[in-house]
Amino acid sequence: MTSLGQRVVIAASNTARKLGQGLDNIGKSMEVCKYTERLVPSTRFVAVDGVSPTVSPLTAFVAPSASVIGDVTLGSNTSVWYGATIRGDVHKVSIGDNTSVGDRAVVHVAKIQGDFPSIIGNNVTIGAGAIVHAATLKDGCVIGPSAQVLDGSIVEKNAIIGPGAVVTPGSVVKEGEYWLGSPAKMVRKVSAEELQTSTLNSTDTLDLARIHAIECDKDLAQLTKDKEVYGETMYRDPDYWQPSDDKDPSDVLGQGSPGLIFDSVLTNPEEGLKLKRKQAMENK
Repeated sequence: MTSLGQRVVIAASNTARKLGQGLDNIGKSMEVCKYTERLVPSTRFVAVDGVSPTVSPLTAFVAPSASVIGDVTLGSNTSVWYGATIRGDVHKVSIGDNTSVGDRAVVHVAKIQGDFPSIIGNNVTIGAGAIVHAATLKDGCVIGPSAQVLDGSIVEKNAIIGPGAVVTPGSVVKEGEYWLGSPAKMVRKVSAEELQTSTLNSTDTLDLARIHAIECDKDLAQLTKDKEVYGETMYRDPDYWQPSDDKDPSDVLGQGSPGLIFDSVLTNPEEGLKLKRKQAMENK
């Protein structure tokens, strides 16, 4: 049995709902132009003050949920992963080749407290959740997950910023140094093994980016077909007959095999007319 309190809550919620619907209807009646609410999908590329991102046709992958905004240049084989934001609204962002911007990472610029772009070189890895704010990252460096490189900082070639480290404004991380902590400081030199691992990770990320690019570009028809093929692969005995895309020569009208019996003047009168015209031409 429903308690008195529950009945009061239900009655109040129904009244509030009806009141809201009534206000919505009043608003509609007052509109000069009809307004229709639409679900707006994530927009990957956005112009600011008439300046649109410049994306190389060879860019490996920009995720559907990523945002590339304003004066941004992306080089070839570069990937921008899910939820990442690259915002060149008050200055420029330049990203070279073979560079990856990880999931939920942010690359921004500065104009108010200083005038700094973000310049990112080739073969750079920016980890998930990292922040690069108006900084310069030179070739081959690695920014760890959730690390921050702040205004005016320079990270030289093949340097590594460890996970969660905060490189304070104006810092210079020299070539081959490993920085860690908050505020970040050099703790040691980057090892040869770490450099090799960084190169391998860049290659693996590029291969993965190409796979994601192919999958994200598929339409509904292709996704449905892939699902059917996957289901058949998973549950059908490999010794059982497998479907083929090859057209059966005996299937004339898509009616199944044998389909020749459907190729007649009874089911296709236009075919009979074609046959008569052909015979007439041959008899001339």
